Amino acid sequence: MDFSGKVALVTGGGNGIGRAACVGFARHGAKVVAVDRDGAAAEATAGIVRQNGGEALAVTADVTKSAEVKAYVKAALDKYGRIDCFFNNAGIEGKVAPVAEYDEAMFDAVIGVNVKGVFLGLRHVLPEMIRQGGGTVVNTASVAGLVGTPGMPAYVASKHAVIGLTKTAAGEVARQGIRINAVCPGPVDTRMIHALEQQLSPDDPAAVGKRYQAALPTGRYSTVEEIANMVLFLCSDLASNTTGGQFVVDGGRTSTGGAVTSLATR
Repeated sequence: MDFSGKVALVTGGGNGIGRAACVGFARHGAKVVAVDRDGAAAEATAGIVRQNGGEALAVTADVTKSAEVKAYVKAALDKYGRIDCFFNNAGIEGKVAPVAEYDEAMFDAVIGVNVKGVFLGLRHVLPEMIRQGGGTVVNTASVAGLVGTPGMPAYVASKHAVIGLTKTAAGEVARQGIRINAVCPGPVDTRMIHALEQQLSPDDPAAVGKRYQAALPTGRYSTVEEIANMVLFLCSDLASNTTGGQFVVDGGRTSTGGAVTSLATR
């Protein structure tokens, strides 16, 4: 997994899986562009990379706005001249509520970031990869893109859509030297899962986490590094004929039906 001389662009790079991917790409030789709507968080990620001897650029952008997506692509090209690896990762979880009660504005917000944001990233990065003659893309989907989770209609719909976008785009650009895959994390030890625990049980969120982890075959949440490692593999030459797929890192969650609904069970 040698990324020497390559440039990796990561959205949602200010924390969690995105930050771990930035650090991982840099550790393996890539120059990194960390994009996040929280500019301070993106700069903190870039600072970590630099402290470890790597090169990094931080860019503040809202992935739902086409002009700002174009701007982060331009910033990467102006600084480093190309984009070899694109981790199209930014996403939000939304609220926990059944379909019959789900807030319309919240639904629009989740779809805006998780679907439109992924689409705009592909829309503006792929032309540059076509121009340069190749590249790799990993979109962040989820096990929620493979199964239903009661109480999370917007998130589940958005992640199914990401897998559809991944497969469609992969087929369009495969002959142009570009590979596109989706990573499907299960629950990961990040702010997002703990925010969901808090929604489900404000008085005792730790109990939700304990119950949910106990239902997983491995008995624990994944780490951000475990997801980032899959992303790096998919962007590497080790996966040179792998495109249009979805790759699950979920501690066995989707292998057992009982764990699928446990998080959203009040």
